[in-house]
Amino acid sequence: QVQLVESGGGSVQAGGSLRVSCGVSGFTFTGGHYCMAWHRQSPGKKSEGVATINWYGSTTYADSAKGRFTISQDNAKNTLYLQMNNLKPEDTATYSCALDLWVTSCSVATPRDNYDYWGQGTQVTVSS
Repeated sequence: QVQLVESGGGSVQAGGSLRVSCGVSGFTFTGGHYCMAWHRQSPGKKSEGVATINWYGSTTYADSAKGRFTISQDNAKNTLYLQMNNLKPEDTATYSCALDLWVTSCSVATPRDNYDYWGQGTQVTVSS
């Protein structure tokens, strides 16, 4: 059974940094084709794909994340990360990781319905 568990959210002032993590169990990154993503959603706003990474390491980023966020993975720890620098108040949201095992596309525009598994989310709050 595949499970995704996020951690590392919190509160930070604008300009600060946070790293959120997504521990994956029941699936290994070396096990085959996959797409992993970070999405975020804040109250009253549509869910947004922030960053993706696939099984050969190709990444995509939302325009709002380019130059500030970095998605990465640690195969030994079976963990996905999102390093967020120069955070802005508009980055405040619940950040969730997602895994797609039947990959037809892997980008920040990939519909949420494509993903097979989701974590519960971790809150990131950026104050001005």
